Amino acid sequence: MRYPQGGGLTPGRQAFRERIRMEAADRFAAGACNAEGAKDLRVSVRSVQRWRRAWLGSGTEGLRSTGPVSLPELSDKLFAMLEQELDKGPVAHGRPDQTWTLARIKTLIGRRFHKSFTLSGISRMLRRYGWSHQVPARRAVERDEAAVAGWIKETFPHVEAPRRRSTPTSSSRTRPASR
Repeated sequence: MRYPQGGGLTPGRQAFRERIRMEAADRFAAGACNAEGAKDLRVSVRSVQRWRRAWLGSGTEGLRSTGPVSLPELSDKLFAMLEQELDKGPVAHGRPDQTWTLARIKTLIGRRFHKSFTLSGISRMLRRYGWSHQVPARRAVERDEAAVAGWIKETFPHVEAPRRRSTPTSSSRTRPASR
C-alpha cells in the first residue's frame, strides 16, 4: 500500500490497526471463524488468516505493532545538519554555481555523513521534510521588466489568436441528412 509523501502509517493509525488485531485475537479465543471475523472487523479474510497464524504461534504478542516499517534515512538531527549545509549554498561546497542538484546533494551527504543514497531516495527524503523541486529562472541580463509588462498588457491581446466560440451550428455531431 502506498502512502502520500512517501511516509507510512501515522502513530494514531498504527494504534488503530493494532486495536483491530487485538479485537481479532478476542474473536479467535471465542472460536469465531475467519470469514465471520473479517466481516465484523471490515478487513479481508486473508488478513484474518495471517493474524490467526501469528496468534497461534505467539499469542496476542504476535499481533502487536512493531513500529514503522522503515526508519527514516537520516535522523531529524542529521537532517537539520544537512539543512544547515544546504543553506550555505553550493558555492560554499566548491560548486561553480548556485544550483543544488540531487547528485550534488548525494555527494554532500556522502562526504558529510558517510551515507549513500539513491537519487530517488534523496528526492523522497527532501519532499518528506517539506523541500520542493526548484527550477532556477534564467533571464537575460538585458531584460527590461517594464517593457515586458507593457508588451503583455498592450500588444499581446492583439497578437493572440481569437478563441473559438461555440455556436448552435458548430456542433461536432453529424447533422441529419436533408430529405
